[in-house]
Amino acid sequence: MKIAIAGASGRMGRMLIEAVLNDADATLAGALDRAGSPQLGTDAGAFLGQTTGVVLTDDIDAVLAASDCLIDFTRPEGTMAHLEAALRHHVNLVIGTTGFDEAQKRALAAAGDTIGIVFAANMSVGVNVTLKLLEFAARHFNEGYDIEIIEAHHRHKVDAPSGTALMMGEAVAGALGRTLDDCAVYGRHGVTGERDPSTIGFSAIRGGDIVGDHTVLFAGTGERIEITHKSASRVSYAQGALRAARFLAGHGTGLYDMRDVLGLK
Repeated sequence: MKIAIAGASGRMGRMLIEAVLNDADATLAGALDRAGSPQLGTDAGAFLGQTTGVVLTDDIDAVLAASDCLIDFTRPEGTMAHLEAALRHHVNLVIGTTGFDEAQKRALAAAGDTIGIVFAANMSVGVNVTLKLLEFAARHFNEGYDIEIIEAHHRHKVDAPSGTALMMGEAVAGALGRTLDDCAVYGRHGVTGERDPSTIGFSAIRGGDIVGDHTVLFAGTGERIEITHKSASRVSYAQGALRAARFLAGHGTGLYDMRDVLGLK
């Protein structure tokens, strides 16, 4: 697979580059960075002490012309620009970006008619198996248990709750026959009144270099059950993204998620 990486000078971008370079089935075809980045023109493997012959560039058309798939963990505005270019070049997309609005999500869905896209707020195999566990738990804790979702991330994360926390909320709400829009409570302050048992609460912690911790709490009378996933590094996200790229190589057009990739549906 000829893989291009967006956001190549960022923390996740570098993890993805390292994963591609270490994968026998993948070739690093391009490394994209934002216009004006001081890293433009440098070798994509310089941070590893390697010379790859691939330099960081902001010329997306040149990169995609030589690629089979673009892996994008950037920001919504950047991903939408990359989506337009991917459509022009008929290049598949693996998207781990979070924070899209509804119009942007509709654009991603429409693009699935032309190219293959795997879009998931979290590419970790562990997180996606955890989502299945949450669906099972929610069906059995559907009465008498209050549900809270607590997530923690590094100080640089710009959106809250995290995309993974929202995925967990959607999995729980769906298993209970609800929609998250109707039952989510995002943070509490002041005199909030007694807790509505039909709600799902969210709390977000930001600090230090926390990669990503997520806990779903089912609090009943006399007991509580916690289902937790903790990420020690971004390696699991990178490996999941490569697994998604392989999946797209063997499938046609469409909008997929990691449950499709892992056969969890």
